[in-house]
Amino acid sequence: MAGQPDPVLVSDPYLPGSGSTDFRVTHYDLEIDYRVGSNRLAGRAVLSATAAATLGRIALDLAGLSVRRVTVDGRSARFTHRAGKLRVIPAKPVRGGFVVEVRYGGNPHPVRGRWGDIGWDELTDGALVASQPVGAPSWFPCNDRVSDKAAYRIAVTAEAPYTVRATGVLTARRRSAGTRTWVFERPEPTATYLVGVQIGRYEELPLGPGQTAFVPPRLRRTATRDLGRHAAMMTTLTGFFGPYPFADHQVVVADDDLDVPIEAQGMSVFGANHVDGRRTHERLVLHELAHQWFGNSLTVADWSHIWLNEGFATYAEWLWSEASGGRSVAAHATQWHATIAPLRGAFVLADPGLDNLFDQRVYKRGALTLHALRLRVGDTAFFALVRDWAIRHRHGSVTTGQFTALAAEHAGADLTDLFTAWLHRPALPPLPR
Repeated sequence: MAGQPDPVLVSDPYLPGSGSTDFRVTHYDLEIDYRVGSNRLAGRAVLSATAAATLGRIALDLAGLSVRRVTVDGRSARFTHRAGKLRVIPAKPVRGGFVVEVRYGGNPHPVRGRWGDIGWDELTDGALVASQPVGAPSWFPCNDRVSDKAAYRIAVTAEAPYTVRATGVLTARRRSAGTRTWVFERPEPTATYLVGVQIGRYEELPLGPGQTAFVPPRLRRTATRDLGRHAAMMTTLTGFFGPYPFADHQVVVADDDLDVPIEAQGMSVFGANHVDGRRTHERLVLHELAHQWFGNSLTVADWSHIWLNEGFATYAEWLWSEASGGRSVAAHATQWHATIAPLRGAFVLADPGLDNLFDQRVYKRGALTLHALRLRVGDTAFFALVRDWAIRHRHGSVTTGQFTALAAEHAGADLTDLFTAWLHRPALPPLPR
């Protein structure tokens, strides 16, 4: 919005060592050759980027893999690679548009940190990518900054028995001796942590128009039951939030258990433990689908605004529950208000801190904030706001300030007291009556 800095050019206060503000990437062209049995990856990455100032060095994020060669604008470049940073010295300083090509490879493994192991991970028979928030450098060189969103072309070659799914729409599939190459394209601006690759022995399971699941054969029956209302979920959410922001939606069920589901651009990933034939985890299916609007199309400008992702996705769970004949939104709000009210410790929703990035209060208090806003302004203004928010900032980077300003615009009133209490003070306010 007018008067606010371009979020693309602002460093992330939570992860200042991740990514660079010297340039932005507009397109990634990734070619990955992966062997499941040996966990061996050979990669070629071509990054098209722009810099506002002259750069004599270009810093990319890449962890745990070896770099063989780097070129900038077709000319060999010197480089150093240590501690997760690939620092490139082009033969000639760059300004404006430039292209970096990196040849690299090795045995990919997750980035280890405060959130556990994140990034490219081996399955019992396959592989997956779960990159939130800093796992993307585990498998490709990138500018790993959440606000630096780019388009992608991803070509993955794997042994013939395996199915590959990746971020984007499948545009080509080629066979050669013992392998298959799958090509996906995602023209919509996409954050690095939302770029996914899933490899396994999967069968295709149609879910609805533009919606397809890929599941292990042994889980087909239970997945058919558990994902059976996916098309209805899509219809419900488009009714609340406006048009689905991508060309299709893929659901992948891995043949291993996962601690939590994974969202990627146009994709949701679940573990075998998330399907049981009884729809026990249906709220998670809805939650990950809702992230396609809030988190994926609308991506936070930096991680301090994470409540905009998780609060909306959690509130969408409550909306679906009521719309599908389950518990009402009001009942969910009352329950979760009582649950988190006794929790102690410094916590401010609009700036929860790195340690609280995935705290349940980000999710539940975020949803409660939206419910308090709805009770304050009424359903007509609230749902008009939500649709306008999703459509106006489609495929962009967003901040808390942008949301509160738009909310006041739709309410036609000053909402400073409400947002100060819910977003900027530690004490949990009472729900409005």
